[in-house]
Parts: sequence; structure tokens; C-alpha cells
Amino acid sequence: MGKIMKTMDGNTAAAHVSYAFTDVAAIYPITPSSNMAESVDEWASHGMKNIFGQKVLVTEMQSEAGAAGALHGSLQAGALTTTYTASQGLLLMVPNMYKMAGELLPAVFHVSARAIASHALSIFGDHQDVMATRQTGFALLATGSVQEVMDLAGIAHLAAIKTRVPFLHFFDGFRTSHEIQKIEVMEFEDLEKLLDYDALNEFRQRRLNPESPVTRGTAQNPDIYFQAAESSNPFYLKVPDVVNDYMKEINKITGREYKPFNYYGDPAAENVIIAMGSVTETIDETIDYLREKGEKVGLIKVHLYRPFSAKYFFDVLPSTVKKISVLDRTKEKGAIGEPLYLDVRSLFYGKENQPLIVGGRYGLGSKDTTPSQILAVYNNLKSDQPKDGFTLGIVDDVTNLSLEIGEKIQTAPKGTIQCKFWGFGSDGTVGANKSAIKITGDDTDMYAQGYFAYDSKKSGGVTISHLRFGHTPIKSTYLIS
Repeated sequence: MGKIMKTMDGNTAAAHVSYAFTDVAAIYPITPSSNMAESVDEWASHGMKNIFGQKVLVTEMQSEAGAAGALHGSLQAGALTTTYTASQGLLLMVPNMYKMAGELLPAVFHVSARAIASHALSIFGDHQDVMATRQTGFALLATGSVQEVMDLAGIAHLAAIKTRVPFLHFFDGFRTSHEIQKIEVMEFEDLEKLLDYDALNEFRQRRLNPESPVTRGTAQNPDIYFQAAESSNPFYLKVPDVVNDYMKEINKITGREYKPFNYYGDPAAENVIIAMGSVTETIDETIDYLREKGEKVGLIKVHLYRPFSAKYFFDVLPSTVKKISVLDRTKEKGAIGEPLYLDVRSLFYGKENQPLIVGGRYGLGSKDTTPSQILAVYNNLKSDQPKDGFTLGIVDDVTNLSLEIGEKIQTAPKGTIQCKFWGFGSDGTVGANKSAIKITGDDTDMYAQGYFAYDSKKSGGVTISHLRFGHTPIKSTYLIS
């Protein structure tokens, strides 16, 4: 079967793949995830069938907490159930997430990761919400582009069914969820072949049924609670291998290479960045630029963030690495470092000849992260005493933690056409440019990317449409300067 190329945003890609594996969608809308549930609801209303030959049953509740409760109950009844959320909506689901993980129910959340309202509300993207779920027992799967969302979203469903561990698949709010890209579409027939029907039938057999009554949701006392908590260990130990096996199958279908951790760059790199999300595309582009100048640099992209697998991490880490910079798109106030940074530091504890490891924060509230800023990260690693705990992309004149941005570089591939259009909210500029980018992507042989910057005032606020076209895939996940 030939490749089917379509132009869509990240939310549509996630919704497309999730529809294949979903019996029930328990939803409540919240920016920037709402379009996923809207698409699923629209497709179901038009009679679209999932891989089981059924329409998805979509139920909108009164809040995200209600959606999480409906999700939990639906799973106990033996239905494959999915939800779509972000930010405070995800936080309202945390209590039920503990229960779903504890009861080994194959829930799948698709999250367009967004800032948490703290000193101020922000509807824009970072990883604060996802990081608040690390302790729930959900596996966390990260994607960094619209194509990666399409390719890997299905692994969250497939692996949840096979391992019984619930999955949260996340990608950057707005930068990926709303970025329009020309991508290759995963077909339902290909996804259906990967499903473990034995594991699915076992899940359905465990459903609550008056013909075979069981007791669930019990209270446990000190004599047994600890042992029962530890009894889930074998399920989690299997997750990295299962995810890796499914990634190998996806690789065969797509021709693209995915692993729990992917390495990109010089095979003998000395300075490496570790990151996840859409910034990895910008880092890829910057690495290509620097390698042309003879720099030995690289990137480790994190896909499977939880469970965090030392085996698969060290499989891809070049033995030549001397210095590592870990980038976190979150801020954990009062901690000695952000989560991904601390995970990486822990991996090297007690190892001989461990590299120098520093960490930094970037991109909170959709702050743009450019190739020039990534160059500053690599330049920081080249110094004798690299700055640790730095901030990237802002001028911190309070605690003086920011990296200074020196040389301004242009890294977009040659031949890439870049356009900016200004408008006012509700004047039709964004809608017209969305149509233009989709026509270009769908009706020509060119790759196309569209991203639309506007503030939370919506109507009446200034909008800027960032459009790119070219004959090679576009990795520029930053604004046109």
C-alpha cells in the first residue's frame, strides 16, 4: 500500500490513532486538548468505525474529575477507554489515575501538555502538568512532532493492553497540538495487526460481571498493604521491552526509527543534550548546522519517560560523551533540579568516568526556543565550568541564571520558503492561512508547516501566522524571526 500523506495538526493525529483502539471516550474540553475530543465526537457522529467495527461512544461529563471517574468505571466494565486533557484538567484526574494504575487498567490519556496556573494562568504549553503525574503509576510516552504523534500514539494503546499498565501520551501544547504539518498517516489496518488479542480478551474477561462476582476497591491494613503495592513490580518491569518491541513494528511500517531513547548526532559526540518534546526537532536542526562546521555534538530524545529504562538509555549514549546538558520544560520550585535532570543524574550515580551533567529550564508557557538558544546550550558545555540550573530564552535579571545568547544562526534547510502574516483575532487571517497551508500540503508535492501565534485575548488580539514550505521535511519548531 502506498503512503497516504495528509496535512493536519498534532491533535488531529492523536485523535485519529486513538479512535482505532477506543470503545468509549470520556471527555471534558480544556485548551489546548479540546480538538482531540471534538474530532472523535465528530467522527463518531458520522458513523466512523474503529478497528473493532464499532463507533466510539463519546460521553462528555461535567468536569475533568467526572471524566476520570467515568473512565475508571468504563474500564472496570471491560471497555477500552480514552480521554484527552491538559493542565488543571489533568490535575483533577490525578486521584483516579492512582486507582487505574493500582488496579492495572489499560487507560490511555492523550495530553497536549500545558502550563499550570500558579502565579498566573497560562493556556500555553510546557510540561508542568505531565510532571505532576509522575508518581501515579502511569507510563509516560513523549512525542515531539506531528509525525511522531501519528507514529507513536498507537503504542500507548497497544502497550497498555499488553502490559496492563495505563499510559499517558503527551506532546507540547500548541507547538505540536496546533502545528499543522504534512505527514504520513497510519492506517487502521496496520495498527489492527499489532494488537495482542489474547491480552485484550483477558482484559474483557476481567470486567465486572454479575455472573462472576468479585470484590474490588477494598481497604487494606498494615499487614498486607505494602506487599500488595510491591506485587505490581513485574508489570512495570516488562513495559520498556514491550514498548521497544512495538516501536520495532512501527519502524517496519513507517521506515522511521523509534526507540525508547533515540540518539541523533555525531556517533563520537563529546557534548550531548537530553530533552523531550518539540524542542528535539529544533535541536536536530541545530546539530545538522553544527556538524557541518565540524562540531561533535548530539541529542538523546526521550520517548519513554516512565518507566525510565537505564538499559535503553545506555544503549544509545555514545561512549565518547564528556558533558551532558539536560533540558526540562518545567520548573519544580524548591528542588535541587528539575525531574528529567535528576533522573539522568541518578543513572550515572556510582559509575566510573561519568560525564559532567548540568541542567536547565526552557520554554515555560510556550516561550519560544530557537536554534540560537540551543547553540548557547552547546557553547555552555564547551566552557571549563558550565553553568548549572540555567534558564534559556529569557533574561533573568533577578537571580542571574540565564544563558547569554551570542551568535544568531539560521538553520532551516536551504530552499525552505518562510512567510509571516499579521492579523487581528476573528478577522479571518488565521483561518485563511490554515486553508492555504493545507492546500499546499495536500495538493502539491511540497512539505508544509503552519503555526499560528496569538495571545489569550483571542478576538481582537494580534495574530501572526508562521508558514513554511519546502521539498524536505520541516523540523523548525520555532517562530520565524
